[in-house]
Amino acid sequence: MTKTILRALAGETQAVPPIWMMRQAGRYLPEYRATRAKAGDFLSLCYAPELAAEVTLQPIRRYGFDAAILFADILLLPQALGADLWFETGEGPRLSTVTSAADLARLKAKGAIHETLAPVYETVRILSRELPKEVTLIGFAGAPWTVATYMIAGRGTPDQGPAHALKAADRATFQGLIDLLTEATVDYLSAQVEAGAEVVKLFDSWAGSLKGRDFDDFALEPARRITQALKARHPGLPVIAFPREARGRYEGFAEATGADCVALDNSVAADWAAAHVQKDGCVQGNLDPAHMVTGGEALVAETRRIVRAFSNGPHIFNLGHGITPDADPHNVQRMIDAVRG
Repeated sequence: MTKTILRALAGETQAVPPIWMMRQAGRYLPEYRATRAKAGDFLSLCYAPELAAEVTLQPIRRYGFDAAILFADILLLPQALGADLWFETGEGPRLSTVTSAADLARLKAKGAIHETLAPVYETVRILSRELPKEVTLIGFAGAPWTVATYMIAGRGTPDQGPAHALKAADRATFQGLIDLLTEATVDYLSAQVEAGAEVVKLFDSWAGSLKGRDFDDFALEPARRITQALKARHPGLPVIAFPREARGRYEGFAEATGADCVALDNSVAADWAAAHVQKDGCVQGNLDPAHMVTGGEALVAETRRIVRAFSNGPHIFNLGHGITPDADPHNVQRMIDAVRG
């Protein structure tokens, strides 16, 4: 097994950690902006396999990352299930809402997703042919809780309030939505693997707003179900879990779910995570994305500090969240040089 990402996910400690970056294909790159303009709009780009593959390849050509992550969006799955989805310029995604048992019943039955998502699978097939042989291809999906928050509110919200409200008022409908998304996510990620993805990542961007028993029921348990189902279908498949802002709940998450790696946001200290999370296996992270904007010696020093903190176990270097559109592409190269130098 020569690919550095796969070696880390298998538990190997490497002298130089492999590196990739969340949202590495994105608006901070001029070549991405040119390709998106050619596509016309964001959703058209997601559903145009040749163009989606092109933007996935762009940061690999520019920087030589150790992994490429499929260019798509976590809200393509609810669209495939029957939700209306559109993007408001400058404001982000909008969806038809799911706030009742009747709304849930109108969503397509599990298994009806693949016709809509066929272009995504074609993007994966193109990438599996065109990526350099040393680069790992990562597929992904949003975790059920995070996707549900958008489906219930019809948009992103600062505190996921509408989802918490439905959870409190009509737990049966809420649980039904989580179950539907859990099953559909297994099918979606499995199809990505069949098309050529070597690793899958589950993004639970809003996991941190779940507390106590709710975290167990709606962040941890769906991740466990998805991970176990995928590993049953695809023995040996590595899974990366990202319960963002889980804080102390990062500890034990890999063991409880079966994930091979836990991605860490930058709200937890690398030294703490090395002691409490890395003991269970590979960790990924966790440089503050703000350093990609500000750069300077602080970027280099913090990058090196994180590498040192995780140097005694398996580690994949990454940001603590996605790179932002205002990032300086030159700072990305400085980070890579600091990791590899």
